[in-house]
Amino acid sequence: MADLFTSTISPWSSGKGEQADVVLCSRIRLARNFAPYPFPLKATEESSQKVLDIMKDFCQKHEGYRFLSLGELSPLQKRVLVEKHLISPEHAQGDGKYKGLVLDDEATVSIMVNEEDHLRLQCFAPGMDLMGLWDKADKLDDLIEADNEYAFDEQYGYLTCCPTNLGNGLRGSVMMHLPALSLSGQLGVLNQLGNIGMTVRGLYGEGSEAIGDLYQISNQLTLGQSENDILTNLYGVNQQLIREERNARDYLLEHNRVQLEDRCWRALGTLTHARYLSSREALSLISLVRLGVAVGIIGHLTLEAVSNLYMLVQPGYLQLIAKNNDINETERDLLRAKQVKEYLA
Repeated sequence: MADLFTSTISPWSSGKGEQADVVLCSRIRLARNFAPYPFPLKATEESSQKVLDIMKDFCQKHEGYRFLSLGELSPLQKRVLVEKHLISPEHAQGDGKYKGLVLDDEATVSIMVNEEDHLRLQCFAPGMDLMGLWDKADKLDDLIEADNEYAFDEQYGYLTCCPTNLGNGLRGSVMMHLPALSLSGQLGVLNQLGNIGMTVRGLYGEGSEAIGDLYQISNQLTLGQSENDILTNLYGVNQQLIREERNARDYLLEHNRVQLEDRCWRALGTLTHARYLSSREALSLISLVRLGVAVGIIGHLTLEAVSNLYMLVQPGYLQLIAKNNDINETERDLLRAKQVKEYLA
């Protein structure tokens, strides 16, 4: 349990996987509800507990899965789970009495219980791996459905609280690092994705801000399309973005190399020697250092080493390892700088 909260390793911050120079992480999410019980927006305490019991039984029946009751976790522990993308900010709200979380041993499978829907099944992998994750999520979905009836309609497919999830309930997401498009003023390309059924979100999904040049690209619609079509389209869009980001990097290296080198090395220097770092500044600096490593400007660091910093600078994680619930923002910023300096040393 301690490793789950104190480890800096998570799929989105490992720096591994296919096309890891641009893609941090892939995710497949399925929205599901159990037919016998009202959906969470209309749920009673009794029906919510029934859903929790179903997933507790699932963990007891299938080796390699464990159940966590969010009501037994501290607000700080729930915040770290949000920072690791294992639960959503919405799932972390409240006392968590009738909310749960199912994890596999590697924390690459996360099932939010009684969030917006009864189940939000999530499978993660570092780098680009949408099809591999879909195969994994599909098998897990079948495993749960083998003993339980899902809410399903012949015309509309899987029934969900939000109409945008009707159909197959599938959301594919790719978290991308796009610093060169940002530096060269080409991020306007992201504004066009809505015209082709895609949506762009920030670091923590819907409603969150894009900081550190990190963007989540996801499909918008789930009704009337097959899972294969959705993921094929999403993969194609992300491949185009990867090409454009790499082209922007090549352009900067060819036409503005000295300026780019200066920005990347200055960012590393600040991370290495700063006494005080806000979360926003740290993420911006990490972005530049990661870019410098990816294009060969900074040769003594690896993508894995730099990407680990993403978790190290998160507010909840820092407060947890400080073992001080009363730590204020200034103290946290001092600790952030200290932790980053020691890590890079």
